[in-house]
Amino acid sequence: QVQLVESGGGLVQAGGSLRLSCATSGIIFSIHTMAWYRLAPGKQRELVATITTGGATNYADSVKGRFTISRDNAKNTVYLQMNSLKPKDTGVYSCNARRQFDEYWGQGTQVTVSS
Repeated sequence: QVQLVESGGGLVQAGGSLRLSCATSGIIFSIHTMAWYRLAPGKQRELVATITTGGATNYADSVKGRFTISRDNAKNTVYLQMNSLKPKDTGVYSCNARRQFDEYWGQGTQVTVSS
């Protein structure tokens, strides 16, 4: 059974930091591209950051320079370090594992940034 379990969300003031984690099981983590998405109220789901099996990263323009995605293949976990948070970063953050035609999602963790 595949499981992706996010943690680390919460309420933080603008300018603060949070570190999200996504622990996976049931997949060969090291061969999956991992990503973080967010869903903000009234908006479409947005791709925030990706990290390939080789460690190459890509970010949405809105988070470049503030967020860092990383992975620990020994722990089957992907992280999202979020610094200098802004109210517009508020949303449900979900992790995604993808390889060819297989794709898996976590349930998401709520991040709320107050002004």
